[in-house]
Amino acid sequence: MNAWDWAAGTASLLAMLALSWPLGIYMGRIFRGSSPWISRWLRPLERVFYRAAGLRCDEEGRLPEMTAGGYARALLLFSALSLAFVYGLQRLHHLLPLHPPELGPVPHELALNTAISFVTNTNWQSYGGETTLSPLTQMLGLGVQNFVSAAVGLAVMAALARGLWRQGSSTIGNFWSDLVRSVLYVLLPLSTLLALLLVGQGVVQSFAAPAELRILDPELAGEASEHLPHTQLAPVGPVASQVAIKQLGTNGGGYFNTNSAHPFENPTPLSNWLQWIAILLLPAACCAAFGEMVRDRRQGLALLAAMTLVLVPALVLCSAFEAAGNPALRSTSIAETSEAFSVAGNLEGKETRFGVAASAWWAVATTAASNGSVNSMHDSFTPLGGLIPLWLMQLGEVIFGGVGSGLYGMLLFVLVAIFVGGLLIGRTPEYFAKKVEPFEMKMATLGIIGPAACVLLGAALAVSLSHGRAGIQDPGFHGFSEVLYAFSSASNNNGSAFAGLSANSPFYNLALGLCMLVGRFAVIGVVLAIAGSMARKRRIALSAGSLPTHTPLFVVLLLAVVLLVGALSFLPALALGPIAEQLELSAVK
Repeated sequence: MNAWDWAAGTASLLAMLALSWPLGIYMGRIFRGSSPWISRWLRPLERVFYRAAGLRCDEEGRLPEMTAGGYARALLLFSALSLAFVYGLQRLHHLLPLHPPELGPVPHELALNTAISFVTNTNWQSYGGETTLSPLTQMLGLGVQNFVSAAVGLAVMAALARGLWRQGSSTIGNFWSDLVRSVLYVLLPLSTLLALLLVGQGVVQSFAAPAELRILDPELAGEASEHLPHTQLAPVGPVASQVAIKQLGTNGGGYFNTNSAHPFENPTPLSNWLQWIAILLLPAACCAAFGEMVRDRRQGLALLAAMTLVLVPALVLCSAFEAAGNPALRSTSIAETSEAFSVAGNLEGKETRFGVAASAWWAVATTAASNGSVNSMHDSFTPLGGLIPLWLMQLGEVIFGGVGSGLYGMLLFVLVAIFVGGLLIGRTPEYFAKKVEPFEMKMATLGIIGPAACVLLGAALAVSLSHGRAGIQDPGFHGFSEVLYAFSSASNNNGSAFAGLSANSPFYNLALGLCMLVGRFAVIGVVLAIAGSMARKRRIALSAGSLPTHTPLFVVLLLAVVLLVGALSFLPALALGPIAEQLELSAVK
């Protein structure tokens, strides 16, 4: 990275952190049931939603509280209905308005995979958006899910925070209230603001027919112009509104096939900068929201510090690996140079309007935040450059993770770290002055190893069966990396891909869809079980042996647990993929 890259990257990171803290305080107050003055005018609209849904409020406009079981049932019912709706919309969209005549119904397996993907906040795409789905399907199906799937993550985070704070309580909040408040008070205002900013940068927002592009000067194309069409149709659509929520909601699904590398989605360095901040903004704000909800902001600050201490080295390393270029080209005449304001490095698969550094930082942010959008081709990264995004997903999407889901995923690691700390000092582990007992530890363990098991078992199954191997286009170590990346992305609800894998097949659509369901709802199940169990407990008196969970020492312990679990789970698989590929390329003379 050159001086300009360092300055731009540091400014982006500092701006994101500075904006996230007050936003998180605001979110925490929203989930505590108060109405900050800036959003008080939305209260009547919130009651309208409840009445339209047939939900009864009390005199103050609040819904009755739910037990952990009731909360889980409401969440699963809503998600099941959402899945059925998105699936049906894809199968029938050729009969609905705003449908291009050349598009037919989406095939069964692909429609099911896409429905699961967007309902689970994964946004894995085995299709090209502009060539597969109508604008109505993208708006009514995928766009709506971008809002509500993110809201589900925020709701579960809020339920867990209440469970940790309350004592002697059988309830953890109301799912419908948390869902509506997440959309109405948080996601919708932020998305509206970001969409307007992106339109100002040239991001498309239109229902017009495809734009006809012409070659300005055929002579500049030389002899090749005789074999090329002089016009090309470029689809447009309601893009800016979907890009805004796909980034803020850590969804990531692109309106166009090339996602945020498409000039209609991400046309300028400034739009790239705005979207990069949006990807990490809400996951970082969730840390502050958690601290506000548990009445101890130091707890949220400790979690934010732990996440940032992993993110920053990942940003630096990925940028360095990509700036170093392909090791197989170092002994050739293709020299890769670095100048004061121009870094060559590995430019394969990258947009020149962004360059190496901005592409590497995007890849790290999008895999740290469970977002899945891309502004470059991850499959073209160097082996070690591609290892960083892959490894961030395999940590469980907790650095910073998805909206809400990253925070409650990190809290599972917090419980494990507290248990380890308790073993070190010979005391029963405590969190918020409550005993962390075998039930919570079993649930936390299941929530951590469940997605990891899906990654490893899914990848092993894919390379063992002929149906799985049929999708591998690149033989050898890189082909295995593509398979490993696909299952890491699906099981941890990220959605990005190395993309050299032909994943639009019955085997991958169904296998990856199953991993998405487990990675989302199995983890949510154990988190809500922990929330209900902790809410019923009463606090005990703190003593000199109690382990503080807001100190730098605990941050180091938490990071050690996260990194150790990731290393033990995935190092052998990584050695067979990107590490072996790097050694192979380095050996090329």
